[in-house]
Amino acid sequence: MELDSFVISAVVLLATTSIAVALFKHLGLGSVLGLLVAGIVVGPYSPGPAVTEHVEDVRHFTELGVVLLLFLIGLEMQPKRLWDLRREVFGLGSLQILISGLAIGAYVALYQDDWKIALLIGMTLALSSTAFVMQILQERGEFASHHGKTAFAILLMQDLAIVPLLALVPILSDQGALSAEVPLWQQFVIVIALLLVVYGFGRFVVPFALERLVRQSNREGFLLVVLLAVFLAAAAMHEAGLSMALGGFMMGMLLSESRFNYQIQAHIEPYKGLLMSLFFVAVGMSIDLQAISEQPWLFAQHVTVVVAIKLGVIFALALAFGLSRPGATRVAFMLAQSGEFGFVLFGSAKVLGVIDDATFVLGLGVISVSMLLTPLLVRLGDYLANRATASPPPSTEGFEFSPGETGAPVVIGGYGRMGHTVATILEHSGVPYVVFDTHPSRVAEGKGDGRPVYYGDIGDLELLEAANLNQAALVVLTIDRTDIALRAIQHIRMAYPRVPVIARARDLKDSARLQEAGATLAHPEAIESSLRMAAETLHMIGVGGEDVNALVSGVRKAGYSGVLDPRDQPDSAPAGR
Repeated sequence: MELDSFVISAVVLLATTSIAVALFKHLGLGSVLGLLVAGIVVGPYSPGPAVTEHVEDVRHFTELGVVLLLFLIGLEMQPKRLWDLRREVFGLGSLQILISGLAIGAYVALYQDDWKIALLIGMTLALSSTAFVMQILQERGEFASHHGKTAFAILLMQDLAIVPLLALVPILSDQGALSAEVPLWQQFVIVIALLLVVYGFGRFVVPFALERLVRQSNREGFLLVVLLAVFLAAAAMHEAGLSMALGGFMMGMLLSESRFNYQIQAHIEPYKGLLMSLFFVAVGMSIDLQAISEQPWLFAQHVTVVVAIKLGVIFALALAFGLSRPGATRVAFMLAQSGEFGFVLFGSAKVLGVIDDATFVLGLGVISVSMLLTPLLVRLGDYLANRATASPPPSTEGFEFSPGETGAPVVIGGYGRMGHTVATILEHSGVPYVVFDTHPSRVAEGKGDGRPVYYGDIGDLELLEAANLNQAALVVLTIDRTDIALRAIQHIRMAYPRVPVIARARDLKDSARLQEAGATLAHPEAIESSLRMAAETLHMIGVGGEDVNALVSGVRKAGYSGVLDPRDQPDSAPAGR
């Protein structure tokens, strides 16, 4: 039963997903599984009310979430790091597709007379879900781990493999090979031309446009240009016959070395989260319970065999490429499902008459149910990996952060005179740090100094998340605007209550406000400058250094009460925490 009203459909969808996600998170099964189950409940194949019958259209739209997900991954994956993964991408990734595809194809041949179609189905089911795996890695904070990088490398090769597989579908069709309409050399030229367009746009046009918009403080224009860049790259790759997600990834890599990358991530993250949630719901809607119930044991057999083959192949290959047994176990169980690109391949094969309706429905069911099992498989993989070793949970070993990257122990807000001074002292002390500033000239100055200074609003909660503030040991706010400092402190206290904050204050009134908001320390610059001048005065007229230091320390401990003009004294001025 499909709901007539769009508003009622939206209410039912939001209510169902909210309850499901809250319940499954409470049970420790993760939000992804909750979204899948919510999709089944509100889908057209369940006995209850369906929010829509056009599941395929919804899934196509929400695939934009996968594009944004790969874009954000590209922002964190600089070209040098990708080159470092070339062995895993082209070696391990290629072997996984070929061996898994051949093995699954051999199994499918038991039920499919045409071995070429069986091979196509096998190769399709050999692909894993980029959306699921990367979402899980991000939620668990394991993207930088050894097994996380290995899983990403395999997924990247699988995205590249979409191209030959899509080209294979029309060749197998009785309706004629569509690829023959365009000569091979012309297809090659089109692909190269579109790649160059994406490169030029992401390397030169987008940074130029963002620079101008930042100077105008045009946040809305900034966001729209970023979204345009991402979807333009996705559309170009789609026209070239490549994966849209690959286009998003390329644009992310092109902007990864831009000084705007953290603020870009802060802007895009909410939209990615919304679209990815809808994507998982759409996958749940695609599960045809009636088709599964017609031959439940045979369907269960298909899912079990596909998952088992991929588990065995990926585990063996991961070991052969140098992963530890626990790491290989985690990679295998993460990638054991089939992926969303199978929907595209099976859809193309159905349109061209390569497979019939029954095979199409069965294939989609196997993909969807294997996705549904992914959170449970990941937990099982963790359990087996932990049993195989006495070592602690996966860490970021093998992925070193250089000073200024996300995860730096000190985050500085503002690169004015005070921020420059703090950064200089930290640099001379060998302490890694990262600086954010909203003034393009200061960001350019910091980049000119060779320092990790990025464009970003330190009062933006999404920016704090993008900067991995949970890994920081300290936040230093040197900005001279109390309102932004207050907003930043409130966000930090709400999301990262254990991270200490040192803030700059104009006077004691601002110092009290900042400390009340949650600052660990707030230094009133005017009074501190006066104290410093008074101390130098005493030194120059011959007063002993110890006496001067004791006097200054006493003033600070007393909350500066002894030196304040009564008109400037706040109602309450805490001395610090």
